Amino acid sequence: MLLGAAPTSDGAFPRKVRGKNKGTRWTRGEDTELAVVRLPLDVSRPEGRHRVVQLFSAMWSVKRALQRDARDAVDAYWAGDVRREADARAWRAELGLSREGMERRGYRHMERSRYLGHHVTKALVMHQADEVWQGVSRHLFLDASGRRAGRPRTGVWWEYSRIPGRARSHTTARKWETFRLHGTLAGHLDTYRHRNLDQAVITPEQAAGLMPTTSVLAQPRRMPVPVRPSGAVTGEVTAKGRLKTRAATWWDHIGPLVLVFTGGVDSVRGDIVLPVRLPAGAGRWPRLLHFLGNPEAWHKVDLVRRRDASAPGGWAYEAHLMIMSGGYASPAAQARRAAAVSLKRVGGIDSNVTNLSIVSLPDTFDPADADVHATRVMLTPDERAELEKARRKERGRKRALDRSRRATNPGQFSPSKRQQDRAVRRGAAGLPGRHVETPGGARAANRAGVPEQAYRRDTLSAGYRLGRARLAETAATAAVAKDHRARRIAEQIVAGHGANLVVEDCDIRTWYRLWGKALQATTPGRLITAIDRECERAGGRLLRASTFTTRLSQRCLCGADVRKTLADRIHTCPMCGFTADRDMVSAALAAHVRLTDPNDPSTAGLDTVQARTTQILFSPGLQEALSSQPQRGALLTRGVPTRQPARPRSPGRRPLLDTTPPTRTGPPRMRPDPQPCGQRPTSEQPLAQETPPTAEVHLHENRLAGIPIQDDS
Repeated sequence: MLLGAAPTSDGAFPRKVRGKNKGTRWTRGEDTELAVVRLPLDVSRPEGRHRVVQLFSAMWSVKRALQRDARDAVDAYWAGDVRREADARAWRAELGLSREGMERRGYRHMERSRYLGHHVTKALVMHQADEVWQGVSRHLFLDASGRRAGRPRTGVWWEYSRIPGRARSHTTARKWETFRLHGTLAGHLDTYRHRNLDQAVITPEQAAGLMPTTSVLAQPRRMPVPVRPSGAVTGEVTAKGRLKTRAATWWDHIGPLVLVFTGGVDSVRGDIVLPVRLPAGAGRWPRLLHFLGNPEAWHKVDLVRRRDASAPGGWAYEAHLMIMSGGYASPAAQARRAAAVSLKRVGGIDSNVTNLSIVSLPDTFDPADADVHATRVMLTPDERAELEKARRKERGRKRALDRSRRATNPGQFSPSKRQQDRAVRRGAAGLPGRHVETPGGARAANRAGVPEQAYRRDTLSAGYRLGRARLAETAATAAVAKDHRARRIAEQIVAGHGANLVVEDCDIRTWYRLWGKALQATTPGRLITAIDRECERAGGRLLRASTFTTRLSQRCLCGADVRKTLADRIHTCPMCGFTADRDMVSAALAAHVRLTDPNDPSTAGLDTVQARTTQILFSPGLQEALSSQPQRGALLTRGVPTRQPARPRSPGRRPLLDTTPPTRTGPPRMRPDPQPCGQRPTSEQPLAQETPPTAEVHLHENRLAGIPIQDDS
C-alpha cells in the first residue's frame, strides 16, 4: 500500500503511475576532490579501430549541427532588439537558448538521422549538447569581470578530440549509461604478468612495493580483446535455500581492464570493446593503485583521441577516467611539501618576459631566524640554441607542407616573380616554355583578397596529411614538455622559498600581443599557474597584487619613488643610494605586500614601514643578494644612451646641411612616465634589453641562498 494514497469511491486504490522522483538527488560535495588519469587504449585491430572512427565521426556530425543551430539562434537573439528588451528570458526560451533546449535539438537531430542510431546513444548526444551550451552561455551572459565570450563558431574535424561521457549513478549499483570501465587491477596483473616477476608478487599492493626498475607487466603489441562472460553465475540464496542464477554480464568480468561501449540504440554489431594498456614498470604502480585500486571511486570516463603519426590511422585513443579523490602524491612529494611549510617564509615573485625573479625572507622578518634567499629562472645559451634548432625544424616542416599544397593544387597559385622572369627570358631566347610544377606566387584571389577556392576544398596528398599529423604531434609533445618543466620548476621554488608567495597581477594576454610567440620560450603564465598550484598543494597560497595600487617597479625599499622605464634594468635610489637589480627589488617589495581581501588584487598595498625595516636589518646580505644576479643585457647606470650610435657617413655622400646644428640650450628632456605592467612601450623605450630568450628555462641559484636547486635538463 502506498503511503498517502486514498481509496476511490468504490473502495479500490488508484492506479500507480510514475511521477516526479521525490527522492534526494545525489550531489557531489563541495569539498570532494576530482582527479583524472589517462589510460591508453589498444585499437590495433582494424574492426575495433573502424568502429571508434565511426563513433567519432557520428558525434562530430552531432556537434557540428548543434554548433550551427546555436550560431543561428544567437544571431536571431541579438537581432530581436524589441523582444530582448521586453523579456530576454522569454525570448531565449522561444529560441531554445537553454541547456534543455540544446538537448532537445540534439535529440531531434538523432531521431531524424538514418545512421546516428547505429553509432551513438541519447546519453552521448545529451552531454555533447551540454558541452555546446557551455560555450553559448559564455557568450550570452557576462562573467565575473563583466566580459562575454565571442560569437559561437563551428569547429573543424581535426580539433574534435573528446567525446564526453556520463557519470555513473552513485545511488544505483551497476549503472553506467555511456563508456564503462570493467575489470580489476589484480586481473590485469594476473593476465599480463612479466615472466621474470617474482611468483610471490600476486597483488597490486605487492607490485607497488617493488623497486622502480622492476618490470611488472609484459603486454603484447596487439592485445587480445577480452571475451564477454557467458553462462550462468551464482547469485543470492532464495527463501527455500536454492541458489539464484542469472546471465553473466560485463559486470562479472574480473580480468584485465577494458573499456566497453554498448553502441547505438539500433546497432546490431554488439559492444565496442577496447583493451587498456598500463605502464609496465613498477615505479608507476603506486599511482595506478591510487587511481584504479578502488572501483567505487570511479566517476566517469571520456573517450579522447590525439594526433599520433606512428599510430594506425594517425590517431591514438585514450580513456580519461575521473575519480572522486585527490591526485596522487608520492611520499617524496609529501615530504617536500611538508618541509616547505616548515620553512615559515614569505616571498615575492616578479614575472618578466625573459625571466622570473623570486626573493623570500623569514615570516618574522628577523635576520636571526634566516637569511634572504634570491633565485632567478632564466635560460642558458645551450637551451637557447636547442630551442632555436626546434624552431628551424618547425619552419622547415611548414614550408614542406606549403610546397605540397602548391604542388597538388597548381591552378590555385600564380608563378612567383622569379618564375615569371625565367619564362620571359626563355621566350626571348626562343626556347620552349617550361612547365612549372610548384608555383611559388600568391594564391588566386579576387580584388578583395578572398581566395577563389576555399582552402578546405584543396586536394591534399597523403604526404601532406602525414606531415600535418607530425607537426600537430610535435606541438602537443612540446606543450606537455612545457607543463612538466613548469611543474618541476614550481616544486623547486616552493621547496626553497616556502608556500606563501605574492606576485603581481599582470595580464599575460597583453604580453602576447606585444611580444608574440617569443613568450613561448619562457612561458611566464604557465610558470605562475604551476607555482600557484604547488603552493595550494603545500598548504599555502600564491596571492596576486594589483600593479596599480602597489607600483613595485617604481618603488624602493626605503619608500621613495624611483621612476624607471622598461629599458632601465638597474634600480638606483637617489634617496638612500640602494642599487640592485630591478626585478629583484620588485620581488623583494612583493614580499611586503598586504591584502585586505586575499581574493581581490585591488586591495593590495605595500607595507613601506616593514620594507624600510627589512632594508635596515638585512642590510649586510640584502645588497649582495639582490645585485649578485644581474640581468642579461642590463644597463649599468641610468642615463647611458641605449640607442645605437649613428653610422658614419660615406665619403661620397654630402651632408644634408652645410652647417652643423646648434647645440641644445633648452631644458633637458624628461623621461616619460613609467607605464603600468602590460602597456606597450613608447619609442623612447627600446626593447633591445628586453629581447625574449629562445630556449629552455634554467634555474640560477644565488650563492648566499643555499637552496638545493639543480638543473635536470
